Amino acid sequence: MDSLGETPATDHPRSRPRVGHIQFLNCLPLYWGLARTGTLLDLELTKDSPEKLSERLVAGELDIAPITLVEFLRNADQLVAFPDLAVGCHGPVMSCVIVSQVPLEDLHKAPVALGSTSRTSVRLAQLLLAEQFKVEPDYFTCPPDLGLMMQEAQAAVLIGDAALRASLHDAPRLGLEVHDLGQMWKAWTGLPFVFAVWAVRKEYLARHPDLVHEVHEAFLTSRDVSLEEVVKVSEQAARWESFDAELLERYFRTLDFRFGPEQLAGVHEFARRIGATTGFAPDVRVELLSR
Repeated sequence: MDSLGETPATDHPRSRPRVGHIQFLNCLPLYWGLARTGTLLDLELTKDSPEKLSERLVAGELDIAPITLVEFLRNADQLVAFPDLAVGCHGPVMSCVIVSQVPLEDLHKAPVALGSTSRTSVRLAQLLLAEQFKVEPDYFTCPPDLGLMMQEAQAAVLIGDAALRASLHDAPRLGLEVHDLGQMWKAWTGLPFVFAVWAVRKEYLARHPDLVHEVHEAFLTSRDVSLEEVVKVSEQAARWESFDAELLERYFRTLDFRFGPEQLAGVHEFARRIGATTGFAPDVRVELLSR
């Protein structure tokens, strides 16, 4: 078998797989280990937001990438998911929150700002507010600046690094309530929640099955190395982030990077609840890469 990133001269002319990288802190442990293991240079890496990476994978501009759960489910016929690799939570997630000036049950017809176009986080927030609190707010999208959002809205949905800053720094200072969407989902369903999976385009998998499996194993090894050395990862990340190493370590340990049977059950439950209104079958089939 060829080493990761190498292809025979008679094969496809592109030598390295085009791989996406979410530029949020929540994905740092999945990529930090690639440098430690020496496989980072074997990938043609593209950093971008979850939404942009999802679009590029579906469009065929990337071969392998993280993709938000809703976009994966909408395009499941074109994609194969990597087993045991995802970004999710089994309880609190810390970086996907509703910040509110009023109790959530008082948000009916109230303005609610969406600080991201991430369809998965938005649909989860909308589902929880509709089903758990029986409210239908007036949603609008705006930049993820909590102070500005609260000038126009009664509540805001935030994800990623902006959510961490808002929930840990800004919301307490402004006296706002913080509701963790991961914790809300777990309390409601008893299941983990998956925000993004790693997937490969089926046509790329058909051409390069060995290489795809090597990329998958490289990411699993990277994740394991990063979590084993999570203190070092957190200390290095704290040098350029607005969070200290102790908080980052707690965050990385809170996230669930697995994608096994329990996480898959959470995916199926989410699909069952939102599929009919979100552009895919509620019983959509999730195809996993064979091990």
